[in-house]
Amino acid sequence: MSFEKSEEKKPASNKRSNKEESRNEVKINSVFSNPINPKVQSHVRTSANRLYGGYSSQNYAKQLNINYQEILKYINEAFLSKNELGQLFYSIHNILSTRMQINCSALGLINKQSKCVNIKLIDKVGSTYSSKIMLTDTENPIVKCIQSKKMQRAQDISFLSASYLNNSAMLLFPLITADECLGVFAVGDTRADMYTELYQFIGNSVGLFAQNINLLEMVEKNSDTDTLTGLANHKHLQEELSKQIHLAEQANSQLSICIFDISNISQTNRELGHAKGDEIIKTVAHKIKQSIRNTDFAGRYGGDEIAVLMPNTPLEEAKYIAEYLSYTLSCVIVDAVGPIKVSAGIAAYPLASKNQEKLLVLAEQAMYISKSKSYESGNCIVVTSEDYNFWDDEALKCFAEVLTKKHAEIGVDFEEELISKFHNEKIISNKHLLDVVTSLASTIDAKDPYTKGHSTFVSRYSEALARALRLPEAEVERIKLGALLHDIGKIGIPENVLKKPSMLTDDEWEIMKQHPVIGAEKVLAPNESLRDLIPMVKFHHEHYDGTGYPFGLKGDEIPLSARIVSIADAYHALVSDRPYRKGLGVEKACEILKLGAGVQWDKELVRQFIVIAPSLSTEV
Repeated sequence: MSFEKSEEKKPASNKRSNKEESRNEVKINSVFSNPINPKVQSHVRTSANRLYGGYSSQNYAKQLNINYQEILKYINEAFLSKNELGQLFYSIHNILSTRMQINCSALGLINKQSKCVNIKLIDKVGSTYSSKIMLTDTENPIVKCIQSKKMQRAQDISFLSASYLNNSAMLLFPLITADECLGVFAVGDTRADMYTELYQFIGNSVGLFAQNINLLEMVEKNSDTDTLTGLANHKHLQEELSKQIHLAEQANSQLSICIFDISNISQTNRELGHAKGDEIIKTVAHKIKQSIRNTDFAGRYGGDEIAVLMPNTPLEEAKYIAEYLSYTLSCVIVDAVGPIKVSAGIAAYPLASKNQEKLLVLAEQAMYISKSKSYESGNCIVVTSEDYNFWDDEALKCFAEVLTKKHAEIGVDFEEELISKFHNEKIISNKHLLDVVTSLASTIDAKDPYTKGHSTFVSRYSEALARALRLPEAEVERIKLGALLHDIGKIGIPENVLKKPSMLTDDEWEIMKQHPVIGAEKVLAPNESLRDLIPMVKFHHEHYDGTGYPFGLKGDEIPLSARIVSIADAYHALVSDRPYRKGLGVEKACEILKLGAGVQWDKELVRQFIVIAPSLSTEV
């Protein structure tokens, strides 16, 4: 069906024309039907008619091969097939990205509790970025859009901290329900003004969708009791925890929370059916309710997780109670399953945290560590938040699991939480600092299986070159530390770009080139004790002839420490296996360094490095 002006192709007769017009109108109406309830026609039909009928951008749209009917058909299907806002957003972005060639899109939802807007942005290559905008930032276009409840235009999107997309114009549409604004829907498109009505329609529909989801959640949360277990449901549990934290604060007392995870529920559901899985959950809930003290409070925290709040209970006492409960449960035999097995993690207020959300995260982290230890031993090993070093490999892995599960919603991710923890870490010694930095670097290396141990090797090679140059010991130690963190900015690079085995596109390469600045400004700058490491992180991809990035520095403009790290970084990349080749031998790698001396790297530093290269280990 074509939506060009009728004068361009006249009908054979008025009668035929009227029939065709009628059919076309039906098609348009079906496309613009309410995406939440297809039986209810949307109020935007008039806008649709303007959009299709002689709209000024039609010729341009035709040149770009934009088929409005097709786009709206896919949009409508997305609304009808999705039941979760995040899924819907991804679908809409994919449609607009492929059909409209947009640069990016963003969805922001208001968090009333924290008084901010959680933003999720997706760019044209599918990379996602999260940020938070405080509602007090009244100059931010997002906040202006929410407060005015009107569309806003932005000439660039610097306010979303995605610098490589700053040249993209953006339209922002409020997600308005009957009585409030839930957030914003935004489209980054240099031609955005030409398709305002289309984007406005999508924004309105997303608002209706979000409203319906909120209504469903309100119905589900209307009751305080979990229907399966008879315990408090998640909402009621959270409310009680908030109340108990307040009481503990007033009384200057301790409050412990223990999260129990029932083992093998997924396997039971798969092999014996969900009825048997539900039976186990009900049995555990009943036994816990029967066994806890009168002052304690139990609730269903998640699918197979039950939490117990223990007021006026220090951590050690809570651990004793949890061990008793886990033993009691292990004495219960379920037909066709056997003894009930659980894992248990505990965190205490105010010892672990004064913040409710962080307290729960730490309790869950301890529970995941308990699950790992209990699996190895065969018995429940109760773990508290004080039993482990946060920066241990196992603890970091479990922390990531918690946040992946718990904070999969818009605006929160593992990397942001990790950086926050790093910034708040109290460094008590140089050894402690080295341990923390090593763990942080290992976390970054773990994002890419082909760079395992890369940061450690670059640190060793940089230290060796610094010593060969006979630099002062204090400077050697800082170079060693800075080299360990040289790639820390990759914490902000999407995995689909970081792990891509084939050659990066131009857009993906622009994303990758951001990591030195991200590392310097987002990770190191807030830490006063680490700011002297910034040059190594920020400039290790600068080339001696000025062709590097991110600033094109050349020669002695590049700090000595960064020039050292650059050579160590390149050498380890050469001798390491990659998806597209085997690692080179020491001799071949040194030949390549020679070829780049005076061009990519400092000639004198390359000469010194080649002397020591044969003595450097290349084994993991």
